[in-house]
Amino acid sequence: METKGGFLISRIKQVGGRRFDRMLAQADIDAFNGAQGRILYVLWQGDGISISQLSSQTSLANTTLTSMLDRMEASGLIRREPSPRDRRQQLIRLTDRALALRKDYDRISQQMNELYYLGFTQEEVRQFEGYLQRVLDNLEGS
Repeated sequence: METKGGFLISRIKQVGGRRFDRMLAQADIDAFNGAQGRILYVLWQGDGISISQLSSQTSLANTTLTSMLDRMEASGLIRREPSPRDRRQQLIRLTDRALALRKDYDRISQQMNELYYLGFTQEEVRQFEGYLQRVLDNLEGS
């Protein structure tokens, strides 16, 4: 049996990312892009985490994440501070500016969710997300 789930997931990520960036631009939100939004989303759930924790939760490589954090710090979205437990480690914290952007991000994210699931029933969404979680668990477990 030929399958193309990985290809479809990759395409959804690419097309969805472009669409999300376009929606941000249409809403005159230029403080962050879609990729930075993923970092902000994780930090909005609980900031003050290490780069390695952030890398794990965003699935971004440390090198990619470091350069993105440099840009986010320069634009006033995050700040780095030394960990009180380990001076070698830096914690990533949100600035007031980033905290104020959450409402805009949530609004655009809700619009994206509506677009993703257009024509789906609640049960179909639940099943689909369950299948995606299983695929992710398979990938992370191997």
